[in-house]
Amino acid sequence: MQVSVETTSGLERRLIVGVPSSRVDSAVDSRLQEAAKTVKLNGFRPGKVPMRVIRQRFGQSVRMEVLGQVMNDSFYEAIQQQGLKPAGRPEIEPKSLDEGKDIEFVATFEVFPEIELKDYSSIEVKKPVAEITTADIDEMIENLRTQRASWEVAERAAAEGDQVNIDFVGTKDGEEFEGGKAEGTDLELGSGRMIPGFEDGIVGMTVGEEKVVALTFPEDYHSEELKGAAVEFKIKVNAVKERKLPELDDEFFKAFGVEEGGEEAFRAEVEKNMARELKNATKNRIKTQVMDGVLAVHGDLQVPKALISQEIDALRNQQMQQFGALAEKLNPADILPDDLFRDNAERRVKLGLVLNELISSEEIKADADKVRETLEEMAASYEDKEEVINWYMSQPQQLQQIEGIVIEEQVVEKLLEKSKVSEETLSYKEVMSPPSSEDEEA
Repeated sequence: MQVSVETTSGLERRLIVGVPSSRVDSAVDSRLQEAAKTVKLNGFRPGKVPMRVIRQRFGQSVRMEVLGQVMNDSFYEAIQQQGLKPAGRPEIEPKSLDEGKDIEFVATFEVFPEIELKDYSSIEVKKPVAEITTADIDEMIENLRTQRASWEVAERAAAEGDQVNIDFVGTKDGEEFEGGKAEGTDLELGSGRMIPGFEDGIVGMTVGEEKVVALTFPEDYHSEELKGAAVEFKIKVNAVKERKLPELDDEFFKAFGVEEGGEEAFRAEVEKNMARELKNATKNRIKTQVMDGVLAVHGDLQVPKALISQEIDALRNQQMQQFGALAEKLNPADILPDDLFRDNAERRVKLGLVLNELISSEEIKADADKVRETLEEMAASYEDKEEVINWYMSQPQQLQQIEGIVIEEQVVEKLLEKSKVSEETLSYKEVMSPPSSEDEEA
């Protein structure tokens, strides 16, 4: 077998492979002889069909099957011979397949990049340091009360934070527009569900009152017809309800798993959960900075387009799950085009390649004690913690996922040892509301 390799551009390689015709002919003869033992043709007894007839009837189709198999096998033999690591499936183009002549084909594909681990001392990480104050706990408890609030009829004008039931009709240049009409719909004032000014226009209205509000659609509105359009909404208020918060009593505490101990025990449980969330948020902020730093250091790293495409498909499939049964009737690429995921996909692929090289180079393996610690944290909210831990330990696939999380944490720790780390004092709320970032796992 003759093999030559060309670098066409970047990570793309062009492999030219020549295979002796004898290899194909031998494989074709072998398959035809096997077929002759069982083939049935009119006028011949089973197993007694002459080879010339077998070759005449089945030779061409068998040869095409053999050619496909030989080219596939030869490709993988060639890349092993050349020490190449393909990323994604190759495009194979036959050049010479004539019977009696040597076979030649061209395979075009991308290879994995050579990863050179860099000096990570330039990475700067600000480690957030925060305490949970009494005011933080009070605010969290109010949020929990708000989540379990009920709505009661209010005999007054609508105010910010109320829930109103309304009918409305939107018109543009005096004509109703699509999607601008509804009857008996509930709307929480201040939720921001409607375009700017709509909810503000309802504040102060009473039950039975009708009002026309002149508004302008935002310039970035999704409908081309309505972008920046001046419209009017005729609104009628059918009902006004105010939020009724539940009392801090035993019934409320039991809803959060606190059976005894009253408000003191409830506050302690809330603080414990907040501490767990704060720990996770702190780790995520640190991880984001480390990963951003790694990407900056490896800014010139080329990644295979095939891997980015695979990652785009994976991210799109995750998003398509939100459509439920409707997803089967939709074309994912039309609903969620590649460009929505490309930057994130490239980030994930780059990080994956670099971190895998680091894991291999440093021989990082999941620490058993940290795996156990992670499982205990995950099981903390369950009544029978040990049962949950034992279940994970008995499920190889689930356990492998936990080990992957632990290895990732160990990689971050290893990189932190090489980075410039300083502390940053923040409030609980600041840590829990980090700046927007593409904090995606590799």
